[in-house]
Amino acid sequence: MARIDHPHRTRALAAAAALLAAAGLAACSADPATPAAAPATSAAAAPSEPAAPPIKGKLRGFTTVKDLTAAADLVARGQVEATGFRVDEVLRAANGASAKAGDRITLTGLNGQVVDMANMSKLEAGQTVVLYLAKDAAADAYATLSGDFGVFDVTGSDDAAAVTTRSQAMAVSGLLAEDPAASGKGFRTTLGQLRAVAAQA
Repeated sequence: MARIDHPHRTRALAAAAALLAAAGLAACSADPATPAAAPATSAAAAPSEPAAPPIKGKLRGFTTVKDLTAAADLVARGQVEATGFRVDEVLRAANGASAKAGDRITLTGLNGQVVDMANMSKLEAGQTVVLYLAKDAAADAYATLSGDFGVFDVTGSDDAAAVTTRSQAMAVSGLLAEDPAASGKGFRTTLGQLRAVAAQA
């Protein structure tokens, strides 16, 4: 008798059931869309990793003077000048690079100026340094290896002269072998030791 006496109620229940069924189908179709969206997000994030701007020259971290020397096209002691670098001594030249005492070479950074870039301190006129350099094939110029990794401050010119890495963080930790305990603390040696490593490279 209930089926005959309440036709409106039956229609309302049927409509509610249809509404719930439609909502259920919508929810089911939304679930597959969520996993599909996840790979799209991760795929979009993946290209951003290699999208770092290209860097000219040999840019990487170095743990020893030996590795730094092997990677350099030119290792030279000299004085920074307003327009470049005056070579007083060539410790090593490789890969077609050449220089001799008295030569003046151009130092370029990523901005095309005397080396002054992120990850590197300013080279000021009058500073005496040993530089580990990469030759810029596109120009008759050189850039220090990996910013401050390639810069050593020098006091004196004999074998006992003190040589110190310009940076503590961006510095080798040993002469021939890495010293993990010295990592991030800078490195100090003598000019004679740098000459010896360069002669063996």
